[in-house]
Amino acid sequence: MTEKAWDTSYEWKAVTLLTLGFGLVGLDRWIVAPLFPAILKDLHLNYQDIGNIVAALGLAWGFFAIVGGGLSDRLGRKRVLIPAIVVFSLLSGISGLTQGLLSLVLIRAIMGVSEGTFCPTSFATVNDASKPSRRGFNLGLQQSTFPLFGLALGPILATQLLQVVSWRWVFVLVAVPGLILAVLLAITIREPHELKVRPPGHEGGERAPLGDVLRHRNVWVGMIGLFCAMCGIFTISAMMPNYLTDYLKLSTTQMGFVTSAIGFGGFLGQMVMPGISDLVGRKIVAVLGFLIGAIFVYIFMHTGPEPLKLFTLLFVAAFFPFGLLGLITGPIAAEAAPRGLVSSTTGIIVGSGEIFGGGIAPAIAGTIAQHFGIQYTLMMALAGLCLGVVVCLFLHETAPRRIAGGRRVRASQPAETGARSLE
Repeated sequence: MTEKAWDTSYEWKAVTLLTLGFGLVGLDRWIVAPLFPAILKDLHLNYQDIGNIVAALGLAWGFFAIVGGGLSDRLGRKRVLIPAIVVFSLLSGISGLTQGLLSLVLIRAIMGVSEGTFCPTSFATVNDASKPSRRGFNLGLQQSTFPLFGLALGPILATQLLQVVSWRWVFVLVAVPGLILAVLLAITIREPHELKVRPPGHEGGERAPLGDVLRHRNVWVGMIGLFCAMCGIFTISAMMPNYLTDYLKLSTTQMGFVTSAIGFGGFLGQMVMPGISDLVGRKIVAVLGFLIGAIFVYIFMHTGPEPLKLFTLLFVAAFFPFGLLGLITGPIAAEAAPRGLVSSTTGIIVGSGEIFGGGIAPAIAGTIAQHFGIQYTLMMALAGLCLGVVVCLFLHETAPRRIAGGRRVRASQPAETGARSLE
């Protein structure tokens, strides 16, 4: 396959629009976190309620990521992408109309259904459009806007808007861009069979049986690894605003500044780490990412109310776990997929990680915060990252350059040496 044969123009159009789309997913999902202090006061909620609100969306996201991934492999990318982005945008605005815990949990859960459906389908669509040598970079770029919009710009936007409007209007305002983007996606996105060059897994022939998805070791490792990464970063993301204001006694403005480090660090991590894995390999990047992330979470836990220092530590602590999200749900999932089942494979990995890391873990963190103190939720995040180090030691290397390099080395060796290397 030559560079000329690849439709680079469509590649960058699709990647750009879906990068913006996933950024809006992040904004609609996480704009609620910096609003929690105001929501708790207005609706008379507690820390356990925070965990349950976050968990409701995460659990729904997880279950429907599995379903949505399979649907797009069968019905087509656009038939899943467009309705999903319209629905989660509308529901984000409707969140501002809630009058109590039950209605807010219900709205956020239904939002999780549409966002969970959008997620693996958008990853598969970027994979379809991407030249294999740019797959890791493109998937990382797409996912990098999730923390940038949701956890970097979101806290700043929310805390500034709260100076002039209520938290209800903040939800309404962030819903509008998604509806505009839905129109642009409908005009631009192509199905795999409409591309000039068929993407990997769509070259022709029937799709592999769905049962083949679980035969690749990296699918199982990816499911557990994603749970570990999400347990770390989503627990921190959900509880950080209240940790900073209630435990460290920072002001609302200081809280918004420090919390934005999660998004800025996550944005850079998701952009950089999958791209680096194109060069040095998926496995080494995954193992080191979990290890370094855990170290910086530990240091953050033992830092006092110093906003600049907290921002710096949280930036690095978020860089690696969010980079791992992009790596595992992007190139690792795509390269483990059987023929014609990229979206299904991604959906299973994302869904499993979301159910436990994005759903159950925040609910447990809410219980810990309510009964023992919000500061102890960071211990749960640290434990998840430490477990991830061990899990990723079992990854099978799939980066195209690393595999090709290994083949060239083995081919250049004498037969006796090559035999020893295989042993």
